[in-house]
Amino acid sequence: MKIKILGCYAATPRTITHPTSQVLEIKNHMFLIDCGEGTQVQLRKYKIKFSQIEHIFISHLHGDHFFGLIGLISTFMLLGREKDLHIYGPKGIKEAILLLLKLGNAYTSYNLFFQELTSKESEVIFEDEKVKVTTIPLKHRVYTNGFLFEEKNTERKLNIDAILNHNIEKLYYNKIKLGGDISLDDGSIIPNSELSFDPEETKSYAFCSDTIYDVEIIPQIKNVTVLYHESTFLESESHLAEKTMHTTAKQAAKIAKLAEAKYLLLGHYSTRYGNIDLFKKEAQEIFKKVLLADDGLDFEF
Repeated sequence: MKIKILGCYAATPRTITHPTSQVLEIKNHMFLIDCGEGTQVQLRKYKIKFSQIEHIFISHLHGDHFFGLIGLISTFMLLGREKDLHIYGPKGIKEAILLLLKLGNAYTSYNLFFQELTSKESEVIFEDEKVKVTTIPLKHRVYTNGFLFEEKNTERKLNIDAILNHNIEKLYYNKIKLGGDISLDDGSIIPNSELSFDPEETKSYAFCSDTIYDVEIIPQIKNVTVLYHESTFLESESHLAEKTMHTTAKQAAKIAKLAEAKYLLLGHYSTRYGNIDLFKKEAQEIFKKVLLADDGLDFEF
């Protein structure tokens, strides 16, 4: 599971910082999460192939989280894209994008599918045989969702030595991977535990963008591998966090601790601060395994 940070700062973009956008690679999927202004430039800068992006998840309709979307969609069109593009986001995102395309007399050469979200309850919005994506209802100034990305149980690993020792034919390998026992010609049964090893532990990623400190999300993100949680302010500006419905680094750490996350990844820093190391220092007073997102960084788990 890999995370590429394209942008992780709040408010307006600067020449040295970019608003929220990141790429999650998980089980052969490349998901784009939020699409702040300049996202397509960052994708080019870090040599991420546009064609690999088939699903885009938008947390809410504040500009620093989706103003880059129309530009990216238009560039896909200019490049002659043919592959379908799926966009998941709050109700209104379809109207906004299609209006801009209409006013510019520009229409995509590829199928553009919108799944507009309105529910205030968690819901599954994407699922295949490898990954499930569920919304995490958040509390902000506008309708907002985070997203929980979960790997599905992987196949068991073959114990080749044991399989060869029992002269088991290859046609049974898939059955073993799926957990099945094997019956031999003499009627004896070889339990799966002797023929395979446990699969790798599944990984999960919770993306929690703009939100107040909210313990109601804890049950859904319990034991998550990585929790990305906004930390717009330090505790010294907690009054601003309350006023603007954001979170402090210390509050994000409390969520990570309560959720028993393996790692906490901080981001969405206010540009008022000159040193983001202060966010890590504050969060580690509560939760030790803290990582700092920053533009261009890669994380692999």
